[in-house]
Amino acid sequence: MKVPFPKGFIWGASTSAYQIEGATTEDGRGPSIWDTFARTPGAVFHGETADIACDHYHRLDCDLDLMARVGLKAYRFSIAWPRVQPDGVDVNPIGLDFYDRLVDGLLARGITPVATLYHWDLPQALQDEGGWTNRATADRFGDYASIVIGRLGDRVSRWITLNEPWVSAFVGHLEGRHAPGVRDEASALKAAHHLLLAHARAMERIRDAAPNAKAGITLNLSDVLPATDSDPDIAAAASVDLFENRIFLSPLFRGGYPDDAHEFWASVTDFGFVRNEDGNAIRQPMDFLGVNFYEQHRVVADSGHVRGPSNIVRGARKLPTMPPTTAGSVAIRPDALYSVLTRVHREWTKLPLWITENGIALHDYVGPDGRCHDPERIDYFAAHFRASARAIDHGVPLEAYFVWSLMDNFEWAEGYRLRFGLIHVDYPTQTRLLKSSAHWFARVIDSNAVPDVVGD
Repeated sequence: MKVPFPKGFIWGASTSAYQIEGATTEDGRGPSIWDTFARTPGAVFHGETADIACDHYHRLDCDLDLMARVGLKAYRFSIAWPRVQPDGVDVNPIGLDFYDRLVDGLLARGITPVATLYHWDLPQALQDEGGWTNRATADRFGDYASIVIGRLGDRVSRWITLNEPWVSAFVGHLEGRHAPGVRDEASALKAAHHLLLAHARAMERIRDAAPNAKAGITLNLSDVLPATDSDPDIAAAASVDLFENRIFLSPLFRGGYPDDAHEFWASVTDFGFVRNEDGNAIRQPMDFLGVNFYEQHRVVADSGHVRGPSNIVRGARKLPTMPPTTAGSVAIRPDALYSVLTRVHREWTKLPLWITENGIALHDYVGPDGRCHDPERIDYFAAHFRASARAIDHGVPLEAYFVWSLMDNFEWAEGYRLRFGLIHVDYPTQTRLLKSSAHWFARVIDSNAVPDVVGD
């Protein structure tokens, strides 16, 4: 027996430019904050960089053919801002040429292009002017969006403004584990607001230049549960939910920050960087909401502070993850995906939802038989697909599911030690090999259904 999905459901895979393209100094591309960060001693596992990564820039046709072999209906990729505007101002036509070839290659193979304008690779030149803590960067992003849409908008009809602004703001500016490596809570909040403002600027440009296109933003949302039904633990869970979910959901759908945000961050900021007109701009209508899902947290009350380890939020502590977990020590909880989807639909928006990322980190390898077997990934996706089907059955307007990721790649501060791909990449030789999960996913796409028990 199989669990069917609605007719026309969009099955796809996702990547990001910095993680796969390589060619970081070629054809006029300028440095990004990640190029700078990766060269900071101790910032990335084994000091690895994305200078070559998957060499997708030079192997585009090969990778497009592999997408067709998997049977993708859509491909979500990101545009490298420093490839388009090396200094954050001047346009590099050669950089845009690459995305022309990518889009045309997708369309020639019957694959719908879904373009993400920002997946964390801010031009270093803009960081030198304050980066996301500088309100002007949001306006620069609007200009950049106009350039890209002006070049690709006649063929790309699906746009995502930002990928996971929470990570850009808080992992990059509070925890310092990602570029630009800042550890300052006030800076993180300012960056968060300016990222939302950048989303607003991009949406305005998309509406002006491509009024028939569909556009939205992608948020990484977590399922947050109190460890007990005690009042302190319930309050602690609310703090984590504010910190990870509501800090972005509320401005996008209600035009302002939650009331408890001002109390929670009272010792850090008075939110003076928010202008009266920002709320309406950020709240403007979207066509869908992208949801990236990976985590569930069980939370207890704690006297900890938001600065420090990522499991500590002021007044709360996330309990250690329990098995089963991924190779990256993330709990595997498919029912939590159902909870996130139904909650967003129930409490925040009736917009169509797209799962724009979901996947599992493993230590995959090519065995003596010359194949890459990853049954854990098949089990993971099967369970999460079934959870998504259940959400659809309960009224959630889920339209698309993009697995993370098309291929193994540079996994940010983890370097190359974790593999998320449907396609195995041997980095020294750049040899590609479809894993067992890729062949399984191709059957799911072809049947538009997922087995209702593992092993079918």
